[in-house]
Amino acid sequence: MSPRRSLREPITLAVVMIVLLVVQTVGWVLLAVYAALSNTQGAGWYWVVLSVGTTFMVLLLVGVVLYLVLSVKAINLSRRQSNFIDSVTHELKSPIASMKLYLQTLNLRRVSQEEQAGFYRFMLEDVERLDHLINQMLDAGRLELGRVDGEVEDVPLTDVLRECAHTVCLGYRVPASVVRFDVQPCEVRARRIDLEMIFRNLIDNAVKYAGASPEIEVALRPGGEGRVIARIGDNGRGIPHKMRRKIFGRFVRLGMELEREKPGTGLGLYIVRTLVKRLHGRVRVHDRENGSGTVFEVQLPGRFVEHDRQQGK
Repeated sequence: MSPRRSLREPITLAVVMIVLLVVQTVGWVLLAVYAALSNTQGAGWYWVVLSVGTTFMVLLLVGVVLYLVLSVKAINLSRRQSNFIDSVTHELKSPIASMKLYLQTLNLRRVSQEEQAGFYRFMLEDVERLDHLINQMLDAGRLELGRVDGEVEDVPLTDVLRECAHTVCLGYRVPASVVRFDVQPCEVRARRIDLEMIFRNLIDNAVKYAGASPEIEVALRPGGEGRVIARIGDNGRGIPHKMRRKIFGRFVRLGMELEREKPGTGLGLYIVRTLVKRLHGRVRVHDRENGSGTVFEVQLPGRFVEHDRQQGK
């Protein structure tokens, strides 16, 4: 919902409620005057006017309730936007401060070749962190504007999953072996960039919130009726049941403690849900079957293909 639309609805409702209140007040005054002047033969009109006044009262009460709901939504949105600004400010400030410190150190004193290599590696990581943040905000902005890039095609989902896992593991400097695959060749008709954004965000979250020794499981299963199911699981703390619907909203992040410990903007799962809906699929959250952790299950229209066809034989 855009800020303009979120403001227009409460304002329109408030104006309607004011009009109803004025009409009702005038009506009750006229009803009182009529009741004082009328005789028993006008009792029918009295009940008609009374019914109309009661209807206006009910509409006014409904308007008050709706106005309260819209106000609460506006307050919650304002809080999420404030959290988003705080998160983005922190995400921008931390790598910039880190790079500034390394550059000042290199400028003010001589350091060994080994120390220089370490400084350059850390600065490159900070640049990659900034690049990831900017790309995520640009992706969210394109979704809001309805912009799409790329052509719809039959995309090998297995390849996309492996490429996304490789990219995420490089970004977090973890071995590729932390991601275990249980997949079969399948194709999804979509824009490749959309699938990459969906599964890069999910695998990124899985690695980010995994346990001290990350264990990420990526699986593909038939979903029946021309659909495929991709499951991304981790061995992290898990997600409370009451948060499982809220986490797909914009700027929503898990509790303050996780917010302090883990970087992020609260846009990743919003991007996932929006793109999955556009592909006529759905995304759900489950507990891990064995031990703690979370499993994100994405169901998309697609089909499994024969192994020899995948090999081009």
